[in-house]
Amino acid sequence: MSHVAHELGTQPACWERAAELAPEHRAVLPRPGERTAIVGCGTSYYMAQAAAVLREEAGQGETDAFPASEFPRHRRYDRVIALTRSGTTTEVLDLLAGLREAGTPTTAVIGDPATPVITLADALVVLDFADEQSVVQTRFATTALTLLRAHVGLHTPSVVADARAALAEPLPAELETRGQFTFLGRGWSVGLADEAALKMREAALAWAESYPAMEYRHGPISVSAPGTATWSLGEAPEGLAEQVRGTGAQWVAGHLDPLAELVRVHRLAIAVASHRGLDPDAPRNLTRSVILTAGEEAVR
Repeated sequence: MSHVAHELGTQPACWERAAELAPEHRAVLPRPGERTAIVGCGTSYYMAQAAAVLREEAGQGETDAFPASEFPRHRRYDRVIALTRSGTTTEVLDLLAGLREAGTPTTAVIGDPATPVITLADALVVLDFADEQSVVQTRFATTALTLLRAHVGLHTPSVVADARAALAEPLPAELETRGQFTFLGRGWSVGLADEAALKMREAALAWAESYPAMEYRHGPISVSAPGTATWSLGEAPEGLAEQVRGTGAQWVAGHLDPLAELVRVHRLAIAVASHRGLDPDAPRNLTRSVILTAGEEAVR
């Protein structure tokens, strides 16, 4: 069994633990009314997108999400949350150092505490039980999101039950043979759709796209055809399933909590990789953390 296959299967237990830990970290996570930004890179950025929408939906305050490299340093926030599995990513460390100089309170949600991030963030939330050996992120990302979701009161035991169902249910027949995948989301699940497409690209080298569900009709549906699949993470707009089926594409309706649907996509990525004879633990051109040299930083 690959590292990523093992790790994705441990997500329900990790989510339960993160939800239990959330109250202990209340003081260093965003308080109601604080103007907050959540940052990350790659998968962590997509989790930041989802968490930002959830926090606003919970009425907790204005919340933005940015890739760490694109954070608008001229803006002022009451708190910045950095999601970083490795704690070594150059863009995140650079940003935290700058925010410390500016006096902006920061909290890093991390998988590995023995990393440089501990000297740069004002506070830490350590999810070392969700850290991973694999390059491709699964359980750390979803566990970090569960922590933030629980913090704003939007996590329930039913989410974990859905995750267990996502691991047990068979995937739709012949889905792993499709040549192109489109993932759709609404609200907080737009970030999850973006992450779903990234997982397919990373683990299976698949042609994968993602869109807000209503935007899919405004052009992207033109790539849907026999041999492709469109998957909705969460409730789809009325009539969209019929439109997709009309193109000849396979329609997959999300029937679980959107975060649990992402677990199903994790399984699909492994299945597609296996179908194509690929090793999901050795994704092409990727490393566990992006660490730039001084010369590379100078030309960014």
